[in-house]
Amino acid sequence: MLFKSSIFLNPFSFLISQIRKIYLNSKIYNKKISRVYEGDLEYRPTLNLLNCIIKTKTRSFKVEDLRIKEIWTKQNLNKKDYNKLHSFFWLFSMDLKSSKIITQSILLNWINNFNEYNKNNWQIDILSKRIISWIANSQITYDGSSKDYKLLFSKTLKKQVNHLINEINNSANVDDKMLGCTAIILAGISFKDQGKYFEYGLDLLKKIVNNSFLVDGFPKSRNPRQLLFYLKYLILIREILKESYNEVPEYLNETIYYSGKSFEFFYNNTNDQFLFNGNHLTDLSFFNKFIKDHNYKFKSEGNTVGGYLILKNKKNSLIMDVGSPPEKKYSAEYQSGALSIEIVHEGEKLITNCGYYQDFKHKLNLISKSTATHSALCIDNRSSCNFKKLVNGHSILDTGLKVYKKETIISDDSWQISAQHDGYLKRYGIIYQRNIFFDLNKQEYIGIEKLKLKKNFQEVNYDIRFHLMPGVNAIQTQDKKSVLIQLKKSGWKFSCENEDFGVETGLYFGNKNIYSENQNIFINGELSEGEVKIIWKLKKI
Repeated sequence: MLFKSSIFLNPFSFLISQIRKIYLNSKIYNKKISRVYEGDLEYRPTLNLLNCIIKTKTRSFKVEDLRIKEIWTKQNLNKKDYNKLHSFFWLFSMDLKSSKIITQSILLNWINNFNEYNKNNWQIDILSKRIISWIANSQITYDGSSKDYKLLFSKTLKKQVNHLINEINNSANVDDKMLGCTAIILAGISFKDQGKYFEYGLDLLKKIVNNSFLVDGFPKSRNPRQLLFYLKYLILIREILKESYNEVPEYLNETIYYSGKSFEFFYNNTNDQFLFNGNHLTDLSFFNKFIKDHNYKFKSEGNTVGGYLILKNKKNSLIMDVGSPPEKKYSAEYQSGALSIEIVHEGEKLITNCGYYQDFKHKLNLISKSTATHSALCIDNRSSCNFKKLVNGHSILDTGLKVYKKETIISDDSWQISAQHDGYLKRYGIIYQRNIFFDLNKQEYIGIEKLKLKKNFQEVNYDIRFHLMPGVNAIQTQDKKSVLIQLKKSGWKFSCENEDFGVETGLYFGNKNIYSENQNIFINGELSEGEVKIIWKLKKI
């Protein structure tokens, strides 16, 4: 994998950032965001609406079980636990019969210790979650309290919203913007005196929608996980607007309609989850139940969306990434897996990609972006796209590629997909073409991989990998001409005439920020002429 490191930080921007830090921590700024009207909390969403964005289990957690005096003074908390604590999303797991007095004393303690800007717990995502949670759980955080407490609660909430409005446009993270937008809109509805919050939030939402989605409702990032994230919050906002008797903007209805179709196509169309461009496995049961309970019916159409091609019948699913990379500003979680495939048979993943390691500060994040972690071809162990690292730690596209000459032929007896990309053209003068034919009657896949030398002749090595799910065993036969794959419901034989062909151990990142070992079938070879053609077969036995 080729990875370029680049720090876009000149002395002027560094100076500006330092001045900004000083300002945010100053008494002047604290006074500015503390200017609020003294209106009371008037609306709070029905708690089950929040099932849209958070898996709420049975509320069995009792606040009485907490060590109240230690909750904000715990030492040696890791960052993940610290963020969870200060987001207050744990309130959604709390038994509503818990003591309101104790719950409110916890909030009061937080206010006494953290009511001024703090870079650690006033970040947009943590702050937004905290606003949402305090309002949504007002049955225990607000109701039944004294007049003085309610006043302090309202002032503190509005102060945080003021900061959120000041900072949200400085964030390059669209996920954070969507989260923050939801918090601002909810605060604007909940505090009737804060109409400016409501108007600002709706304006921001419109900008996010206009700037972040393709015409088919898929995010411009081409990240399936982001599609799910956006859809959850868009639906939550819509349901809050409906419940509070506010008009739902037409653009919001339209965005949900198209994003919902994309979601249904990508996630529910095959009853499996595909690991492309930032995605990892997700429990969809809560969200699917939510949309069903709230009468959302999404119907998928066609066989392509967001640059993904999915062909399926009752037993088989074949998906290929046939889309070009997104714009650089949307590419923070993009992976260089152009033309990679995944294959599913009878609900079991036969061929997979390795998934995405989401923690961008971990070295496995970059590894998971490489072409080698996808079921595709790479040259000289280099990825088809190059990345550069930003000062914030994220890596975005440096050099992309173009996928073109895409063709799909579907009949009663067969599927055929063909596409090529120029990801290796500039460096090696090579075009990569992938052709996959599936015989539905024989239950046999035939792959024809072509490397075409267009210019700058040089010898290169290539590798084609076909990754398997953890726990799936692959054994090479004695003649070394085939590999046997055993799934729970079926067995398959992978064969190839190439001499350098076999099975090796790799890494799988399908579960969020967790890695495990898996196996992959590899085909290695060398391009020493103008064109090379590699043929492989995958047949049910």
